[in-house]
Amino acid sequence: MIPLLIYIAIFIGAFIAVRLIAGAVSPTGFTSLKTVTFGDESAVIPDRRASVISILALFFLWGSFTGSIIVPSFLHMPGPPLGLHSFEHTVQDADGNTDTATVTFLLYEEVDGAETPEPPEVEPGEGFARNDSLVIEAYGSELARLQDNDLLTRDDGTTIIEVNGQPISGGDRLDLDFGTVTMSTRGSINILPAQGLQMEPIWLPPPEAVVARLIEISSDGFRNYTLLEHLGYSLFRVVVGFLLGALVGIPLGYAMGLSNWARGWFDPIVEFMRPVPPLALIPLVIIWAGIGEAGKIVLLFLAALWIMAIAARAGVSGVNISKVHAAYSLGASKAQIMRHVIVPNSLPEIFTGARVAMGVCWGTVVAAELVAAVQGAGMMIMVASRFQNTDIVILGIILIGMIGFGIDILMRIAENKLVPWKGKS
Repeated sequence: MIPLLIYIAIFIGAFIAVRLIAGAVSPTGFTSLKTVTFGDESAVIPDRRASVISILALFFLWGSFTGSIIVPSFLHMPGPPLGLHSFEHTVQDADGNTDTATVTFLLYEEVDGAETPEPPEVEPGEGFARNDSLVIEAYGSELARLQDNDLLTRDDGTTIIEVNGQPISGGDRLDLDFGTVTMSTRGSINILPAQGLQMEPIWLPPPEAVVARLIEISSDGFRNYTLLEHLGYSLFRVVVGFLLGALVGIPLGYAMGLSNWARGWFDPIVEFMRPVPPLALIPLVIIWAGIGEAGKIVLLFLAALWIMAIAARAGVSGVNISKVHAAYSLGASKAQIMRHVIVPNSLPEIFTGARVAMGVCWGTVVAAELVAAVQGAGMMIMVASRFQNTDIVILGIILIGMIGFGIDILMRIAENKLVPWKGKS
């Protein structure tokens, strides 16, 4: 919730700042240059300044909530209170006598290759309750049996009755300056230091950790395959599955848009399969096509098929009927109307469907590579998740997103080149 609020605040602040700067540069404002009215969607183009600020804001939030070196330390969110901490606990024996001892612990953050620090040295004390020392790893907790080293233990009937002067019994939790302590029903004290607002690396590593993993996998590979080979296999599967889906789906959509019989015959099948997620088809695909490459491509084919069919059908249905009547009045045959009227006017919808289908295929490739894959970005993500290598998981997600975004940009360029009449009457 806090990152969302910060992101919204950055959005509002950036919008106001850009508008103020733009107004200072051009006192007349940009609205005077527009020739369209509010609500004209075709006149809305991305403001690249907003895109840059949005990406920088996301990286800022990522770095701030992970203690990254890419963000100045004074902008880091508060993390665990590393260092030495202590609290007192009061022990009562069977005769009602009490003694107070001090618990000192070192809260440390694990560093790869570094040894676990030793507990701090403390004096044992003079009463029957002895002082204790512990080490606790950041983001962790410690169930401390504080009475085990006392002269009188729990077997002698002793019990802890206070922590820092506050009464405590089994099941109680007390808030202290470093975190919380909770007493179990058996009388042990669980020490839980505060975690702050920073994310534990196992949940979200900092950006530099992901970059380091990228360099490592690029040079050393992952599971006997290089990073380019993993991405290449995923790209190959997605492209083949998408092309097969388009080759079948587009003619099917044209048939449904032009023929009452075909529309009635295939409409129940298409509308039934359209809301079924591709992941639900994995068991059937394994039974039908096995666990090899064919099974993965069939799953991606099914993911793209129905989207392309609906896009082609919508494209045909959206053709302006006046253009068809005009072509008939000029003596055009059905083949000529199909070639010069229906196909060109349906291409914008087909390109839109192709972009959606490609996105769905990229989202499905991870699931497709769950089935006995030994290479691929999806396999890399799933194997890394089993070993809690979150940096590899995030790396794979970023690479899949970047490749998918790149493909979408290429498809936009192709659409602009091949369908320049889009949005024009």
